[in-house]
Amino acid sequence: MGLRRLSRREILAQGGILTATGSLPLAQGKAAGTEANLDKGAVALYGSIGVRTLINARGTFTIITGSQTLPEVKKAMDEASRAYVEMDELMEAVGKRLAELTGAEWGIVTAGCAAALTHCTAACVAGTNPERMQRLPDLTGMKNEVIIPAYSRNVYDHAVRMVGVKIVEIRDPSELESAFNERTAMVYILAGPGDTGPLGTQAISEVAKRHGVPVLVDAAAEILTIPNIHLQRGATAVAYSGGKCIRGPQAAGLLLGEKNLLQAAWANSAPHHAFGRSMKVGKEEIMGMLAAAEMWKKRDHEAEWRQWNRWLDEISQSVKRVKGVSTSVQQPEGLSNHTPVLKIEWDGTQLGITGQEVSKILLETEPRIVLGGATGERPDKMQSSVSVTPYMLMPGDAKVVAERLYAVLSRPPRFETPAVPQGEPVQVAGEWQVTLEFLRGSAVHTLILEQDGQQLTGTHRGEFVSGEVTGKVMANQVRIKGSQRIEGQHLVYEFKGTVQGNHMAGDVNLGEYGQARFVAEKKV
Repeated sequence: MGLRRLSRREILAQGGILTATGSLPLAQGKAAGTEANLDKGAVALYGSIGVRTLINARGTFTIITGSQTLPEVKKAMDEASRAYVEMDELMEAVGKRLAELTGAEWGIVTAGCAAALTHCTAACVAGTNPERMQRLPDLTGMKNEVIIPAYSRNVYDHAVRMVGVKIVEIRDPSELESAFNERTAMVYILAGPGDTGPLGTQAISEVAKRHGVPVLVDAAAEILTIPNIHLQRGATAVAYSGGKCIRGPQAAGLLLGEKNLLQAAWANSAPHHAFGRSMKVGKEEIMGMLAAAEMWKKRDHEAEWRQWNRWLDEISQSVKRVKGVSTSVQQPEGLSNHTPVLKIEWDGTQLGITGQEVSKILLETEPRIVLGGATGERPDKMQSSVSVTPYMLMPGDAKVVAERLYAVLSRPPRFETPAVPQGEPVQVAGEWQVTLEFLRGSAVHTLILEQDGQQLTGTHRGEFVSGEVTGKVMANQVRIKGSQRIEGQHLVYEFKGTVQGNHMAGDVNLGEYGQARFVAEKKV
């Protein structure tokens, strides 16, 4: 969802806190012969408000705006914007055409894959009973449970939970049959590793069918299989992101499956006055998504794959000119993010630069490039790598990426290794009351720390959940990192602070949720 798939905001957080000194290669402009193939109108449009465009060598992530819509999609959206239609009539016609294209019984267009999950859940809970629809997310007197196998818990199941349902998590096949009862509204499965195992789509669907419970599969980043692999396994409906590999509108999604359920999902969404009203999809996105589905059947997918491999070979040949650099192409596992990936590896001590530093330079300088995962950190983790995903590269981008990577690896700037605080580590073992000041709001947490020299272990208790932490004390400087599982998400906290007696203060990196300040007092 091989190489670790970074989360949305992790892309822009790469590089850590290392500071480069000296001039950065290509920092103000392009090297000779390096010309980014960026649309001048788009660059000017975003530049007019101070936003820099980038080359996407990472893949289809919403935080970097997914994919670029196909020309046919742009044309359909433009033409759709020039007339009025009745929305129910439009979706009825589009549903019929999507069924013809995909082989599914029916289809609707939604405001992204997450909206498809919400609308389908609402339909499973309330149907098209207007009294029940108006009460959502108050599920009193209604079916209010959704079964999710443990491997499917993820950050996007919030789109299911927002309807107000209770999640019933199952970890073993022996729990499956007993998980169903008169309150069960739906089963949710995340496509990917696990969905063909003993708690996979086919196994669960067989049980769900006996209980008359719909099964929804989240296949957001997958390629569109025709006939649909998930529906063939017994799922009632399957949801896709429209703005990823299908290259439809970024703010669109597809829901395919049983006609009766999908028509109910549409009734629970805009333009109707129901729970899903806020997740409105316009006529432009609807017709653009239909055009993308039409093109999916016409596109030469084998030719696209060959082009991706040529681009990766071009980049590989360029960077291997640097002594000590090796490359390998890793093939995808499964249908999600279905693309080859180039992994570039080297010894950071030998080249004088780490993978995180390379990624940071290319992200901050011009032309701006977002790479895949990066490894390597000063001073003791210098074995380095970066990855390049060709999935969303545009013609001409590979040449730019190849030349920029070669330039940075062959002529890296000088980096200063952060100074290590000197002196005996202060004693921080014990219980600390921690006050966090977020961008908006505050909370009181607890850190319970154990210390062995410089090394820290312990527990971080939040307002609702707890998690383990590890860390380090260098003189009076403290670094503590941990995560807390809450629903389908793992919240990351990285504390960086200074200790003075029984007082500690500093910053907290919250990952995609930004930064916070903290002060802590040790209980004595």
